[in-house]
Amino acid sequence: MKVGNRTILTEFILVGFSADPRWQLILFGIFLILYLVALSGNMTLVILIRIDSRLHIPMYFFIGNLFFLNFWYTSVYTPKILANCVSEDKRISLAGCGAQLFSCVVAYTECYLLAAMSYERYVAICNSLLYSAVMPTSLCAGLVGGCYIGGYYIGGFLNAIAHTANTFQLSFCGKNIIDHFFCDAPPLVKMSCTDTRIYEKVLLGVVGFTVLSSILAILISYLNILLAILRIRSASGRCKAFSTCASHIISVMLFYGSLLFMYSRPSSTYSLEKDKVAVLFYTVVNPLLNPLIYSLRNKDVKEAFRKATQTIRPQA
Repeated sequence: MKVGNRTILTEFILVGFSADPRWQLILFGIFLILYLVALSGNMTLVILIRIDSRLHIPMYFFIGNLFFLNFWYTSVYTPKILANCVSEDKRISLAGCGAQLFSCVVAYTECYLLAAMSYERYVAICNSLLYSAVMPTSLCAGLVGGCYIGGYYIGGFLNAIAHTANTFQLSFCGKNIIDHFFCDAPPLVKMSCTDTRIYEKVLLGVVGFTVLSSILAILISYLNILLAILRIRSASGRCKAFSTCASHIISVMLFYGSLLFMYSRPSSTYSLEKDKVAVLFYTVVNPLLNPLIYSLRNKDVKEAFRKATQTIRPQA
């Protein structure tokens, strides 16, 4: 549709990963398996934490909410990837593109949740004797509720509005092919034919404030944790303290590493092929890995899973 000398786009075409039909079927099979494993892994652990009384402690309360967010997050993007692999119609409407941009609220919520989890780890190591008193159920519920309210309704909602509104101010000069598997800011900036410097500053400010503020909270917690661990005299005690934080640290590195790689660079350095791989980490791979990260080395979770399987196993 033309308005004056400008072409107003009403839809985009998502290129995806490959135009080769054979590769599309292979990729569909791979992503379908990853998606089903991620869904089953996250929901199994959410249910397990809910039904096993031994896991009704603050640490698993936060972890269960992380798994719930992972389930939600991968369900936002992966179905579109699957549809893009098998469908000949790769169009997405302007409204659909905006909806995918708007779904970044889930990422903001996870940022705040990871920060809250770092505080829980700080209390567990630095105030272990008063852990139950310092982290009562009401405080845990309040922190998680604050993550959803602050991350979704305040941080995510307002940031997503600004993010989406600025995106739709871009002019694409009739180009509607997005070299990506969903609508995201970097490929839209890359294909725009207008000056995007103001938009990039807005994007950097929006993402930067949320990410850097939550990272700062995590760093403060872990600085205090490190100081507490260094005061532990025995090597075995220090090793045990470090191991209790290992899963959370890995999750933080995977999640924030991919986000910072995607959104903290100027558009001149964008490489869409590399960006696709980076986006896969926080949309598909991270939700898949988190259940493994938090369960493989966790005796309580393995014991709860063993007990649950024995309960549902038919009696001989």
